[in-house]
Amino acid sequence: MSRMLQGQGVALRPFAAPFLKSGRLVIAQTANILMYLAPRHDLVPADEPSRLAANQIQLTITDLVVEAHDTHHPIASSLYYEEQRPAARKRAEKFVAERLPLFLGYFESLLERRSGPFVFGRKVSYVDLSLFQVVFGLGYAFPRAMGRVGRRIPRLRKLSDAVEARPRIAAYLASDRRLPPNEEDVFRHYPELDAR
Repeated sequence: MSRMLQGQGVALRPFAAPFLKSGRLVIAQTANILMYLAPRHDLVPADEPSRLAANQIQLTITDLVVEAHDTHHPIASSLYYEEQRPAARKRAEKFVAERLPLFLGYFESLLERRSGPFVFGRKVSYVDLSLFQVVFGLGYAFPRAMGRVGRRIPRLRKLSDAVEARPRIAAYLASDRRLPPNEEDVFRHYPELDAR
């Protein structure tokens, strides 16, 4: 039987996917999985303050992803988008006008005094990979809004381009393993939600 994460002597069983099984260890939640994998794959600086900062940024990315998801499912995830369209329009309007620029402005500010294109300077981290995916997903879901906000986030766009240009990532993105954006994913494009 797999060993679950231990907390105060209690085995913590995953609530839902995603979870990672590493040997007998089972780890749940995307940010937690990334925090576990990153040092093993040299995707985060070795010092504790940097590892904690990376996790903090990843948790903020998670908050943004949840808010982006909630633009098309503002009432309940169990309801179809079509069943909550009026509420989705209202939620998306506020998201595009207020929350999207706030989050992206925060990520942009993290890059202002860096010596390279990435959050931790010249070396890519898992946070950079996540930011690339967020910029890509938001560009698909909200192309008009991202066109407007994009002018204010040149460093974040440069980071995204640098991640996309990495040879192995570029090969993956060009392969049939990469699923195209769609309306079954977290980032969905409904034109009426990007109308502002």
